[in-house]
Amino acid sequence: MPNMHKLEVRDSRIHGKGVYAIEPISKGSKIGTYHGEITEEDDTYVLWITDVDGTEYGVNGTSDLKFLNHSHAPNAEFDGDELHALREIVPDEEITFHYGEIFVEWLDQAAEGAV
Repeated sequence: MPNMHKLEVRDSRIHGKGVYAIEPISKGSKIGTYHGEITEEDDTYVLWITDVDGTEYGVNGTSDLKFLNHSHAPNAEFDGDELHALREIVPDEEITFHYGEIFVEWLDQAAEGAV
């Protein structure tokens, strides 16, 4: 399924590959949907979602959005499996989201050599 906005995957200065806007994306607009198979196993491209009833499940990404990178100051966020812009995103800007506190704790441990 296509995303709502034109996006491009290319090399990232953050890590590996990243997702970039090709056109302006306005604050609050839907960027796209994270498509993939439902899973209970963690893996590289699994997005963990918590439903309104508190049920947590993973989506093993199969679309370009699987290449989204983490940022402490993201320009997008997920609401379920839908990605929305937190602010205006300009063409050629990498789209990022905050991976969550567990990931941040892991990063901190890795920086200290504990991982």
